Amino acid sequence: MSETENTGPLKGWKIIDLSRVLGGPYCTQLLGDLGADVIKIEPPQGDETRDWGPPFDDQGEAAYFMGVNRNKKSVALDIRAPEGREILLRLLADADALVENFKTGSLEKWGLGYEDVLKARFPRLIHCRVTGFGGDGPLGGFPGYDAVLQAMCGWFSVNGPPDGTGVRVGIPLVDIGTGLFAANAILAAAVEREKSGMGQLVEASLFDTGIAFQHPHAPNWFLSGKAPQRVGNAHTNIAPYDAFPSATVDIYLSVGNNGQFRRLCEALGAPEMVGDPRYANNSNRVKNKPALRDALVKLLADKDGEALCMTLLQQGVPAGPILDMAGILNHPHTKHREMVVEKDGYRGIGVPIKFSRTPGTVRSRPPTFGENDRDVLCAAGFSEDEITRFVEAGVVLEQRRKAT
Repeated sequence: MSETENTGPLKGWKIIDLSRVLGGPYCTQLLGDLGADVIKIEPPQGDETRDWGPPFDDQGEAAYFMGVNRNKKSVALDIRAPEGREILLRLLADADALVENFKTGSLEKWGLGYEDVLKARFPRLIHCRVTGFGGDGPLGGFPGYDAVLQAMCGWFSVNGPPDGTGVRVGIPLVDIGTGLFAANAILAAAVEREKSGMGQLVEASLFDTGIAFQHPHAPNWFLSGKAPQRVGNAHTNIAPYDAFPSATVDIYLSVGNNGQFRRLCEALGAPEMVGDPRYANNSNRVKNKPALRDALVKLLADKDGEALCMTLLQQGVPAGPILDMAGILNHPHTKHREMVVEKDGYRGIGVPIKFSRTPGTVRSRPPTFGENDRDVLCAAGFSEDEITRFVEAGVVLEQRRKAT
């Protein structure tokens, strides 16, 4: 496999990744993109998302798994076995962070709890726990999946058509957001470690993320006491802020202030709308949203949507065509921003954070199960004979064990 030079700001960091599915792996992929050396420790059955398809690649790996596991090395290890735990502890000796999303109490049961073992043995280690509901409280320790947390955290109550039922957001933003919070927590703990010399336990839960993402609906509720209403593609606090049809494609307008509204009206050939008292400011536009929408739909009926959006953007009015996957992933600006990358036959989304001196990179495609067992264990000081014995004992695996 060819390598790309590691220029990321986290070059030299070592992350032990015990997480599976999405929240934890998204966190560790981001850290890997930014230069960290991520060792993904997989259970004997492997990360279950390897099976979450179709589609699958020519090696039988699911696109779902490949989307959040590049820039990692895979070691398949049974940490329920005493020798497996000793191998893990050897790998943790020089690690900067451990990321895991086991059921609360699992590591403690295996003699690997943070407070009981890891804190004293590895005082600089940052232990990041990704959970469904946190480790304590009425729901503490219960498993969580994105859609369930969307439902529980009020997302269905604010997402969907005004006259229909609540709808799940099509992107797993609770999982992804938890991964982003986890990465932020690890980096913040690392900054503090520079001052104290000490690591710590940090936790990011899907439940907390689901609530934290309730903006502006939670602030609106705190102030007014009124339950938010589903508004479809529109915005509860701003108008016009909605999807609109045009003669060619559907477009989205996000008009956030009076200056933008004036320029929109001028571009549509209707400057007189600016003087209409119903639309004099955002508050009035929100109160008269149905009439405003009707007027804009009529004005857009004969307009080329994409050409109008470009004109509006050039004039400082947020607007864009509504695109599908092919439309956005093949867009010239996507190419310019390097937001589609290719590596050794792998195609994926690019690194979304840009650095002037130390850019993140995609250095390796997602690993196959146990692909790096021997390389990683040799680097940790184990001999070939020891590794072979581990494989023969079923502590280190080179093939996935069937789930029971």
